[in-house]
Amino acid sequence: MDFGYSPRASELQDRMRSFMDEHVFPAEATYDRQLAEGDDPHALPPVMAELKEKARAEGLWNLFMAHGDWGAGLSNLEYAPLAELAGRSIIGPEVFNCSAPDTGNMELLALYATPEQQERWLRPLLDARIRSCFAMTEPEVASSDARNIRTRITRDGDSYVVNGRKWYTSGILDPDCKLIILMGKTDPDAPTYRQQSMLLVPRDTPGVTVLRDLPMFGYTDRLGHGDVLFENVRVPAENILGGEGEGFALAQGRLGPGRMHYAMRAVGFAERALRLMCERVTERTAFGGRLADQGVVREWIARSRIEIEQLRLLVLKSAWLMDTVGNAAARMEVAAIKVAALEVAHKVVDRAVQAHGAAGVSDDTVLARLYAITRALQIADGPDEVHLRTVARQELAPYKKKTDTETGAA
Repeated sequence: MDFGYSPRASELQDRMRSFMDEHVFPAEATYDRQLAEGDDPHALPPVMAELKEKARAEGLWNLFMAHGDWGAGLSNLEYAPLAELAGRSIIGPEVFNCSAPDTGNMELLALYATPEQQERWLRPLLDARIRSCFAMTEPEVASSDARNIRTRITRDGDSYVVNGRKWYTSGILDPDCKLIILMGKTDPDAPTYRQQSMLLVPRDTPGVTVLRDLPMFGYTDRLGHGDVLFENVRVPAENILGGEGEGFALAQGRLGPGRMHYAMRAVGFAERALRLMCERVTERTAFGGRLADQGVVREWIARSRIEIEQLRLLVLKSAWLMDTVGNAAARMEVAAIKVAALEVAHKVVDRAVQAHGAAGVSDDTVLARLYAITRALQIADGPDEVHLRTVARQELAPYKKKTDTETGAA
Protein backbone atom coordinates (compact mmCIF):
# COMPACT_ATOMS: atom_id res chain seq x y z
CA MET A 1 0.00 0.00 0.00
CA ASP A 2 1.36 3.37 -1.01
CA PHE A 3 -0.12 6.30 0.89
CA GLY A 4 2.32 8.80 -0.56
CA TYR A 5 0.75 11.95 -1.95
CA SER A 6 1.35 13.30 -5.40
CA PRO A 7 3.00 16.75 -5.66
CA ARG A 8 -0.36 18.19 -6.68
CA ALA A 9 -2.14 16.66 -3.68
CA SER A 10 0.55 17.90 -1.27
CA GLU A 11 0.35 21.39 -2.74
CA LEU A 12 -3.46 21.42 -2.38
CA GLN A 13 -3.14 20.35 1.26
CA ASP A 14 -0.79 23.24 1.99
CA ARG A 15 -3.11 25.70 0.28
CA MET A 16 -6.22 24.41 2.01
CA ARG A 17 -4.51 24.40 5.42
CA SER A 18 -3.55 28.04 4.94
CA PHE A 19 -7.03 28.92 3.71
CA MET A 20 -8.64 27.28 6.73
CA ASP A 21 -6.35 29.16 9.14
CA GLU A 22 -6.63 32.52 7.39
CA HIS A 23 -10.28 32.56 6.38
CA VAL A 24 -12.49 29.72 7.64
CA PHE A 25 -11.73 29.42 11.36
CA PRO A 26 -11.87 33.21 11.88
CA ALA A 27 -15.25 33.33 10.09
CA GLU A 28 -17.01 30.75 12.28
CA ALA A 29 -18.26 33.25 14.86
CA THR A 30 -19.46 35.62 12.13
CA TYR A 31 -21.29 32.76 10.41
CA ASP A 32 -23.12 31.84 13.64
CA ARG A 33 -23.97 35.48 14.37
CA GLN A 34 -25.34 36.11 10.89
CA LEU A 35 -27.47 32.97 11.08
CA ALA A 36 -28.86 34.03 14.47
CA GLU A 37 -29.63 37.57 13.28
CA GLY A 38 -31.16 36.59 9.93
CA ASP A 39 -34.86 36.30 9.19
CA ASP A 40 -34.45 32.77 7.78
CA PRO A 41 -32.30 30.29 9.76
CA HIS A 42 -31.75 28.32 6.55
CA ALA A 43 -30.59 31.17 4.29
CA LEU A 44 -26.95 31.37 3.24
CA PRO A 45 -25.08 33.79 5.55
CA PRO A 46 -23.25 36.54 3.64
CA VAL A 47 -19.90 35.47 5.06
CA MET A 48 -20.32 32.00 3.51
CA ALA A 49 -20.94 33.53 0.09
CA GLU A 50 -17.72 35.54 0.52
CA LEU A 51 -15.76 32.47 1.58
CA LYS A 52 -17.03 30.50 -1.42
CA GLU A 53 -15.91 33.23 -3.81
CA LYS A 54 -12.43 33.26 -2.25
CA ALA A 55 -12.12 29.46 -2.33
CA ARG A 56 -13.20 29.27 -5.95
CA ALA A 57 -10.80 32.07 -6.93
CA GLU A 58 -7.95 30.10 -5.34
CA GLY A 59 -8.86 26.87 -7.13
CA LEU A 60 -10.03 25.11 -3.96
CA TRP A 61 -13.34 24.10 -5.52
CA ASN A 62 -15.18 20.82 -6.23
CA LEU A 63 -12.14 18.90 -5.04
CA PHE A 64 -14.29 15.86 -4.15
CA MET A 65 -15.28 15.23 -7.77
CA ALA A 66 -13.12 12.44 -9.13
CA HIS A 67 -14.51 12.76 -12.65
CA GLY A 68 -12.08 15.02 -14.45
CA ASP A 69 -14.65 16.40 -16.86
CA TRP A 70 -16.61 17.86 -13.95
CA GLY A 71 -14.20 18.51 -11.10
CA ALA A 72 -10.64 18.35 -9.87
CA GLY A 73 -10.09 14.75 -10.97
CA LEU A 74 -8.37 13.76 -7.72
CA SER A 75 -8.21 10.14 -6.63
CA ASN A 76 -9.88 9.07 -3.38
CA LEU A 77 -6.47 8.89 -1.74
CA GLU A 78 -5.60 12.40 -2.89
CA TYR A 79 -8.88 13.86 -1.73
CA ALA A 80 -8.97 12.12 1.69
CA PRO A 81 -6.61 14.52 3.54
CA LEU A 82 -8.40 17.49 2.00
CA ALA A 83 -11.72 16.22 3.38
CA GLU A 84 -10.07 15.94 6.79
CA LEU A 85 -8.79 19.51 6.67
CA ALA A 86 -12.18 20.87 5.64
CA GLY A 87 -13.85 18.76 8.34
CA ARG A 88 -11.97 20.55 11.10
CA SER A 89 -14.62 23.24 10.83
CA ILE A 90 -18.35 22.57 10.71
CA ILE A 91 -18.64 25.16 7.96
CA GLY A 92 -15.51 24.02 6.12
CA PRO A 93 -16.87 21.57 3.53
CA GLU A 94 -19.47 24.04 2.23
CA VAL A 95 -16.79 26.68 1.67
CA PHE A 96 -15.16 24.46 -0.98
CA ASN A 97 -18.47 23.22 -2.48
CA CYS A 98 -17.68 19.82 -0.98
CA SER A 99 -20.56 19.39 1.47
CA ALA A 100 -23.29 16.80 1.72
CA PRO A 101 -25.83 16.11 0.39
CA ASP A 102 -24.68 17.91 -2.76
CA THR A 103 -21.47 15.90 -3.09
CA GLY A 104 -23.27 12.57 -3.32
CA ASN A 105 -25.93 14.02 -5.59
CA MET A 106 -23.35 15.52 -7.92
CA GLU A 107 -21.54 12.18 -8.11
CA LEU A 108 -24.83 10.48 -9.02
CA LEU A 109 -25.50 13.02 -11.74
CA ALA A 110 -21.95 12.80 -13.10
CA LEU A 111 -22.12 9.00 -13.27
CA TYR A 112 -25.68 8.28 -14.35
CA ALA A 113 -27.50 11.38 -15.61
CA THR A 114 -28.23 12.07 -19.26
CA PRO A 115 -26.45 15.03 -20.89
CA GLU A 116 -29.69 16.99 -20.64
CA GLN A 117 -30.04 16.21 -16.91
CA GLN A 118 -26.43 17.15 -16.32
CA GLU A 119 -26.84 20.47 -18.10
CA ARG A 120 -29.93 21.33 -16.09
CA TRP A 121 -28.81 20.16 -12.65
CA LEU A 122 -25.14 19.19 -12.43
CA ARG A 123 -23.59 22.33 -13.86
CA PRO A 124 -25.52 24.68 -11.54
CA LEU A 125 -24.60 22.48 -8.55
CA LEU A 126 -20.93 22.54 -9.50
CA ASP A 127 -21.16 26.33 -9.73
CA ALA A 128 -22.99 26.51 -6.35
CA ARG A 129 -25.80 28.41 -8.06
CA ILE A 130 -28.29 25.92 -6.58
CA ARG A 131 -28.40 23.31 -3.80
CA SER A 132 -30.04 19.88 -3.70
CA CYS A 133 -31.35 17.28 -1.28
CA PHE A 134 -31.78 13.50 -1.17
CA ALA A 135 -35.13 12.00 -0.13
CA MET A 136 -34.82 8.40 0.99
CA THR A 137 -35.52 7.93 4.74
CA GLU A 138 -39.17 7.46 5.75
CA PRO A 139 -40.80 7.90 9.17
CA GLU A 140 -43.15 4.93 8.94
CA VAL A 141 -40.63 2.16 8.22
CA ALA A 142 -37.14 1.08 9.30
CA SER A 143 -35.28 2.82 6.50
CA SER A 144 -31.99 1.18 7.44
CA ASP A 145 -33.38 -1.56 5.17
CA ALA A 146 -34.14 0.33 1.97
CA ARG A 147 -36.35 -2.54 0.81
CA ASN A 148 -38.94 -1.20 3.28
CA ILE A 149 -39.43 2.07 1.44
CA ARG A 150 -43.12 2.69 0.68
CA THR A 151 -43.01 5.83 -1.46
CA ARG A 152 -44.49 4.96 -4.85
CA ILE A 153 -43.31 6.22 -8.22
CA THR A 154 -46.04 5.37 -10.75
CA ARG A 155 -45.78 5.75 -14.50
CA ASP A 156 -48.67 7.67 -16.01
CA GLY A 157 -48.25 8.29 -19.73
CA ASP A 158 -45.26 10.54 -20.29
CA SER A 159 -44.99 11.35 -16.56
CA TYR A 160 -44.18 9.77 -13.22
CA VAL A 161 -46.40 10.45 -10.19
CA VAL A 162 -44.93 10.32 -6.68
CA ASN A 163 -46.87 9.64 -3.48
CA GLY A 164 -45.25 9.13 -0.10
CA ARG A 165 -43.64 10.75 2.90
CA LYS A 166 -39.95 11.26 3.61
CA TRP A 167 -38.15 12.74 6.56
CA TYR A 168 -34.69 13.96 7.48
CA THR A 169 -34.49 15.12 3.89
CA SER A 170 -31.36 17.14 4.53
CA GLY A 171 -31.00 20.37 2.59
CA ILE A 172 -34.59 20.89 1.52
CA LEU A 173 -35.10 23.96 3.75
CA ASP A 174 -32.26 25.87 2.08
CA PRO A 175 -33.88 28.56 -0.11
CA ASP A 176 -31.35 27.66 -2.81
CA CYS A 177 -32.48 24.02 -2.93
CA LYS A 178 -33.90 23.44 -6.41
CA LEU A 179 -33.55 19.66 -6.84
CA ILE A 180 -34.79 16.64 -4.89
CA ILE A 181 -33.31 13.25 -5.79
CA LEU A 182 -35.97 10.87 -4.56
CA MET A 183 -35.82 7.12 -4.09
CA GLY A 184 -39.07 5.17 -4.30
CA LYS A 185 -40.65 2.01 -5.66
CA THR A 186 -41.58 1.82 -9.32
CA ASP A 187 -42.43 -1.91 -9.29
CA PRO A 188 -43.15 -3.59 -5.91
CA ASP A 189 -43.51 -6.95 -7.69
CA ALA A 190 -40.06 -6.91 -9.30
CA PRO A 191 -37.10 -8.84 -7.87
CA THR A 192 -36.06 -7.40 -4.51
CA TYR A 193 -33.26 -5.16 -5.76
CA ARG A 194 -35.06 -4.05 -8.93
CA GLN A 195 -38.09 -2.48 -7.25
CA GLN A 196 -36.49 0.90 -6.51
CA SER A 197 -35.80 3.84 -8.79
CA MET A 198 -34.41 7.35 -8.40
CA LEU A 199 -36.28 10.35 -9.73
CA LEU A 200 -35.21 13.97 -10.24
CA VAL A 201 -37.95 16.15 -8.73
CA PRO A 202 -37.73 19.95 -9.05
CA ARG A 203 -38.19 21.46 -5.57
CA ASP A 204 -41.03 23.73 -6.71
CA THR A 205 -43.13 20.90 -8.18
CA PRO A 206 -46.78 21.10 -6.99
CA GLY A 207 -47.56 18.55 -4.28
CA VAL A 208 -44.22 18.81 -2.46
CA THR A 209 -44.97 20.02 1.07
CA VAL A 210 -42.46 20.44 3.90
CA LEU A 211 -44.46 19.60 7.02
CA ARG A 212 -41.77 20.62 9.51
CA ASP A 213 -38.07 21.12 10.05
CA LEU A 214 -36.55 18.41 12.23
CA PRO A 215 -33.77 19.28 14.67
CA MET A 216 -30.88 16.99 15.64
CA PHE A 217 -30.43 16.85 19.42
CA GLY A 218 -32.06 20.26 19.61
CA TYR A 219 -29.87 21.90 16.95
CA THR A 220 -31.42 23.48 13.88
CA ASP A 221 -29.25 22.74 10.89
CA ARG A 222 -28.63 25.52 8.39
CA LEU A 223 -29.66 23.29 5.48
CA GLY A 224 -32.65 21.91 7.35
CA HIS A 225 -33.89 18.33 7.78
CA GLY A 226 -37.36 18.25 6.28
CA ASP A 227 -40.35 16.08 7.02
CA VAL A 228 -41.76 16.10 3.50
CA LEU A 229 -45.07 14.96 2.02
CA PHE A 230 -45.30 14.06 -1.67
CA GLU A 231 -48.91 14.12 -2.88
CA ASN A 232 -49.50 13.34 -6.55
CA VAL A 233 -46.21 14.97 -7.48
CA ARG A 234 -46.00 14.78 -11.26
CA VAL A 235 -42.71 15.06 -13.16
CA PRO A 236 -41.76 14.24 -16.78
CA ALA A 237 -40.75 10.65 -17.49
CA GLU A 238 -37.32 11.84 -18.66
CA ASN A 239 -36.60 12.79 -15.04
CA ILE A 240 -35.86 9.16 -14.16
CA LEU A 241 -32.21 8.80 -13.15
CA GLY A 242 -30.48 5.87 -14.83
CA GLY A 243 -33.62 3.88 -15.49
CA GLU A 244 -36.46 2.05 -13.77
CA GLY A 245 -35.32 -0.51 -11.23
CA GLU A 246 -31.79 0.87 -10.97
CA GLY A 247 -32.20 2.71 -7.66
CA PHE A 248 -30.19 0.21 -5.61
CA ALA A 249 -27.41 0.00 -8.17
CA LEU A 250 -27.16 3.80 -8.31
CA ALA A 251 -27.08 4.06 -4.53
CA GLN A 252 -24.26 1.52 -4.34
CA GLY A 253 -22.32 3.45 -6.96
CA ARG A 254 -21.96 6.48 -4.70
CA LEU A 255 -21.52 4.73 -1.33
CA GLY A 256 -17.76 4.18 -1.31
CA PRO A 257 -16.55 7.72 -1.96
CA GLY A 258 -19.36 9.20 0.13
CA ARG A 259 -18.46 7.15 3.18
CA MET A 260 -14.78 7.98 2.75
CA HIS A 261 -15.74 11.67 2.75
CA TYR A 262 -17.74 11.18 5.95
CA ALA A 263 -14.92 9.29 7.60
CA MET A 264 -12.19 11.80 6.79
CA ARG A 265 -14.38 14.68 7.92
CA ALA A 266 -14.81 12.74 11.17
CA VAL A 267 -11.01 12.58 11.49
CA GLY A 268 -11.13 16.36 11.14
CA PHE A 269 -13.75 16.57 13.91
CA ALA A 270 -11.53 14.49 16.17
CA GLU A 271 -8.43 16.55 15.44
CA ARG A 272 -10.31 19.75 16.24
CA ALA A 273 -11.59 18.30 19.51
CA LEU A 274 -8.14 17.05 20.51
CA ARG A 275 -6.60 20.45 19.83
CA LEU A 276 -9.24 22.18 21.93
CA MET A 277 -8.71 19.66 24.73
CA CYS A 278 -4.95 20.18 24.75
CA GLU A 279 -5.33 23.96 24.78
CA ARG A 280 -7.84 23.78 27.63
CA VAL A 281 -5.90 21.49 29.94
CA THR A 282 -2.66 23.45 29.58
CA GLU A 283 -4.45 26.68 30.55
CA ARG A 284 -6.45 25.46 33.56
CA THR A 285 -5.29 24.51 37.04
CA ALA A 286 -7.02 22.40 39.68
CA PHE A 287 -5.90 20.65 42.85
CA GLY A 288 -2.55 22.37 42.88
CA GLY A 289 -1.45 21.83 39.29
CA ARG A 290 -2.32 22.07 35.63
CA LEU A 291 -5.02 19.78 34.33
CA ALA A 292 -2.47 18.65 31.75
CA ASP A 293 -0.38 17.16 34.57
CA GLN A 294 -3.19 14.92 35.78
CA GLY A 295 -2.63 11.29 34.84
CA VAL A 296 -6.19 10.69 33.68
CA VAL A 297 -6.08 13.73 31.38
CA ARG A 298 -2.80 12.61 29.88
CA GLU A 299 -4.36 9.22 29.21
CA TRP A 300 -7.28 10.90 27.41
CA ILE A 301 -4.85 12.79 25.21
CA ALA A 302 -2.63 9.80 24.49
CA ARG A 303 -5.53 7.48 23.67
CA SER A 304 -7.11 10.12 21.47
CA ARG A 305 -3.92 10.55 19.44
CA ILE A 306 -3.50 6.77 19.05
CA GLU A 307 -7.12 6.26 17.98
CA ILE A 308 -7.02 9.12 15.48
CA GLU A 309 -3.84 7.77 13.86
CA GLN A 310 -5.32 4.28 13.63
CA LEU A 311 -8.51 5.64 12.10
CA ARG A 312 -6.70 7.79 9.56
CA LEU A 313 -4.66 4.82 8.36
CA LEU A 314 -7.77 2.66 8.01
CA VAL A 315 -9.52 5.34 5.94
CA LEU A 316 -6.46 5.88 3.76
CA LYS A 317 -6.27 2.13 3.18
CA SER A 318 -9.92 2.17 2.11
CA ALA A 319 -9.31 5.10 -0.23
CA TRP A 320 -6.28 3.35 -1.73
CA LEU A 321 -8.31 0.16 -2.28
CA MET A 322 -11.14 2.07 -3.96
CA ASP A 323 -8.58 3.62 -6.30
CA THR A 324 -6.71 0.40 -7.07
CA VAL A 325 -9.26 -2.45 -6.99
CA GLY A 326 -12.61 -0.62 -7.01
CA ASN A 327 -15.44 0.12 -4.62
CA ALA A 328 -16.89 -3.39 -4.68
CA ALA A 329 -13.61 -5.03 -3.65
CA ALA A 330 -13.21 -2.47 -0.86
CA ARG A 331 -16.71 -3.08 0.46
CA MET A 332 -15.66 -4.41 3.88
CA GLU A 333 -13.18 -1.59 4.49
CA VAL A 334 -15.71 1.03 3.40
CA ALA A 335 -18.26 -0.38 5.86
CA ALA A 336 -15.63 -0.52 8.59
CA ILE A 337 -14.57 3.11 8.28
CA LYS A 338 -18.13 4.35 8.62
CA VAL A 339 -18.37 2.65 12.02
CA ALA A 340 -14.85 3.39 13.20
CA ALA A 341 -14.78 7.03 12.14
CA LEU A 342 -17.80 8.24 14.04
CA GLU A 343 -17.04 6.01 17.00
CA VAL A 344 -13.55 7.48 17.38
CA ALA A 345 -14.65 11.04 16.68
CA HIS A 346 -17.47 10.83 19.22
CA LYS A 347 -15.15 9.35 21.83
CA VAL A 348 -12.53 12.08 21.37
CA VAL A 349 -15.17 14.82 21.40
CA ASP A 350 -16.62 13.32 24.59
CA ARG A 351 -13.22 13.52 26.29
CA ALA A 352 -12.82 17.11 25.16
CA VAL A 353 -16.25 17.97 26.56
CA GLN A 354 -15.23 16.46 29.90
CA ALA A 355 -11.97 18.41 29.93
CA HIS A 356 -13.88 21.66 29.34
CA GLY A 357 -16.38 21.03 32.12
CA ALA A 358 -19.35 23.40 31.95
CA ALA A 359 -17.94 25.09 28.85
CA GLY A 360 -18.02 21.77 27.03
CA VAL A 361 -21.80 21.50 27.18
CA SER A 362 -22.41 25.15 26.31
CA ASP A 363 -22.33 26.82 22.92
CA ASP A 364 -19.20 28.78 23.85
CA THR A 365 -17.16 26.17 22.00
CA VAL A 366 -17.93 23.98 19.01
CA LEU A 367 -17.75 20.83 21.14
CA ALA A 368 -21.44 20.46 22.00
CA ARG A 369 -22.32 20.74 18.33
CA LEU A 370 -19.64 18.21 17.40
CA TYR A 371 -20.96 15.89 20.10
CA ALA A 372 -24.46 16.03 18.57
CA ILE A 373 -23.17 15.62 15.00
CA THR A 374 -20.91 12.65 15.73
CA ARG A 375 -23.71 10.90 17.60
CA ALA A 376 -26.33 11.56 14.92
CA LEU A 377 -24.01 10.36 12.15
CA GLN A 378 -23.83 6.95 13.79
CA ILE A 379 -27.41 6.63 12.56
CA ALA A 380 -27.32 8.66 9.35
CA ASP A 381 -26.09 7.19 6.05
CA GLY A 382 -26.92 3.72 7.32
CA PRO A 383 -26.74 2.96 11.05
CA ASP A 384 -23.56 1.43 12.39
CA GLU A 385 -25.29 -1.91 12.88
CA VAL A 386 -25.88 -2.26 9.13
CA HIS A 387 -22.20 -1.71 8.42
CA LEU A 388 -21.16 -4.08 11.21
CA ARG A 389 -23.42 -6.66 9.59
CA THR A 390 -21.58 -6.17 6.29
CA VAL A 391 -18.17 -6.55 7.93
CA ALA A 392 -19.22 -9.68 9.81
CA ARG A 393 -20.72 -11.25 6.69
CA GLN A 394 -17.52 -10.64 4.73
CA GLU A 395 -15.41 -12.00 7.58
CA LEU A 396 -17.51 -15.15 7.93
CA ALA A 397 -17.78 -15.89 4.21
CA PRO A 398 -14.64 -18.10 3.96
CA TYR A 399 -15.75 -20.16 6.95
CA LYS A 400 -19.19 -20.67 5.48
CA LYS A 401 -17.67 -21.87 2.21
CA LYS A 402 -15.41 -24.25 4.10
CA THR A 403 -18.34 -25.64 6.10
CA ASP A 404 -20.50 -26.00 2.97
CA THR A 405 -17.72 -27.88 1.21
CA GLU A 406 -17.22 -30.26 4.12
CA THR A 407 -20.94 -30.96 4.50
CA GLY A 408 -21.69 -31.09 0.78
CA ALA A 409 -24.18 -28.26 1.05
CA ALA A 410 -25.02 -26.33 -2.09
